[in-house]
Amino acid sequence: MDQPTLRALLHRRDLRLRLITEQDDGVDRVLRWVHSSDLADPTPFLADDLALLTTGSQFRDGNAEEIAGYVTRLAAHGIVGLGFGTGVQQRDVPERLIEACADAGIPLFEVPYDTPFIAIARAHAEAIAAQTYARQTWALDTHRALAIAALRPRGLESALTELARRLDQWVGMFDASGVLVHEHPQKGVRADEIDTLTARATELLSRGSEAGQSLTLGAESFTLFTLGRTGHLRGVIGIGTASLDAQSRTVVTSVIAMAGLAVEQNEQLTMARRRLRTRVLESLLLDDPSLARHVLGSIPAAPIVVAIADSDAPADAIDQWWKRQRAGRGTMVLDADSDLGFTMVVTAGDAGLFDELAASVGIRIGVSDPEDYEAFSRAHTQAGAALTQARSQEESAAAVHYADTIATSILGVLATDEARLVAQSRLAPLHADGRDLEHSLRTWLTHDARIESAAEALGIHRHTLRARIADASRLLGMDLSSFPARAELWAALQTA
Repeated sequence: MDQPTLRALLHRRDLRLRLITEQDDGVDRVLRWVHSSDLADPTPFLADDLALLTTGSQFRDGNAEEIAGYVTRLAAHGIVGLGFGTGVQQRDVPERLIEACADAGIPLFEVPYDTPFIAIARAHAEAIAAQTYARQTWALDTHRALAIAALRPRGLESALTELARRLDQWVGMFDASGVLVHEHPQKGVRADEIDTLTARATELLSRGSEAGQSLTLGAESFTLFTLGRTGHLRGVIGIGTASLDAQSRTVVTSVIAMAGLAVEQNEQLTMARRRLRTRVLESLLLDDPSLARHVLGSIPAAPIVVAIADSDAPADAIDQWWKRQRAGRGTMVLDADSDLGFTMVVTAGDAGLFDELAASVGIRIGVSDPEDYEAFSRAHTQAGAALTQARSQEESAAAVHYADTIATSILGVLATDEARLVAQSRLAPLHADGRDLEHSLRTWLTHDARIESAAEALGIHRHTLRARIADASRLLGMDLSSFPARAELWAALQTA
């Protein structure tokens, strides 16, 4: 039920009100109250968004300037409409008042002599009471419908769909990584608006604290609410409106609380499943898949590849990403925590998905060669070695495959803490020079010790580079014209 307006009041036949100046914007504004006054300036005693009733005793002489000033003050105060009671002080509505209201854009209506002002105020109060009752009834019915929806399969999605229907607005839910995972109605918002909403949702999630945000995109308005508690946000709910009345806010608040609880419960179930899968992984590391098949029912088909991400990788975002792959491609993945990091297993044909995962979530991943389950421990070790290589690269998000690391894996294996300490001490004399000799040497060796190409890459003259190499040789006490010395220097640079 819509909120009471002046137009609804004018349509009451029992009041017999007659609109004199037609102002569509005014008569359809929300009318909060009806008040009467014959003061020359009643504005200090008036609230916003009300209709004022008067008998006109304050301007009996019909002074045009006084009438114009009176109407101007009412317009500045935001009066919804002005009702003039005829037959009390004046037989008809003054023409100058009609003109002033028309110029100011204030709807002016006539109140006949036998319609008491109190009857108009009472009629509007009844309309407000009816509207409040209707909204409260709507809220109770909506709460009941949402509770029933929550008991259906995929209860959270069903409840959000029911909320969208009850509000008659678009409702969408973004997961912990800021990706839209549910909406109703489907495609109810333009793609460019979804992109903006996704960016705002991601921004709210990155802040880590409970928040709400309203925004306007063209002619459409939206409100975003975070799910979960501060420090443990689990998603964002978006609603296609920027204004909610008290009853709608109560319903939305209950849905957000319910959604937050559902997400927390899902997280606890996920953690329980993760602990179970960690035990399954321990059995796979014995190169025996029988327990995994018995517990899980099915596992990725061999040959398989094993991948390991950093242990601090965002598990929620990874889980959500794999859910989308299962829904869209039917991908099967076995994931669990291990000593080396967050471990994932897929059939070898899906190995390319790890490149997409690394780029999408922004993590480093080491990926093994294809192996059978009887060689699972070897694949796991390969993935760990590839992850170590990924950590040594400058990119923060990359999937490094073991096959690509074989050429450099010996140095990676030898890069122990003790070896790094020795390498850093060996290179220490270069750092005191102040000319970044280490960078020059690294670039020179990367270009196969060719002066011309290395100098061009560094943006310096070839004689300058020769001088730096000579100075480095002196500082390090190494003859860098020989291959063994260059090999030792390269090993120190890579290890440090």
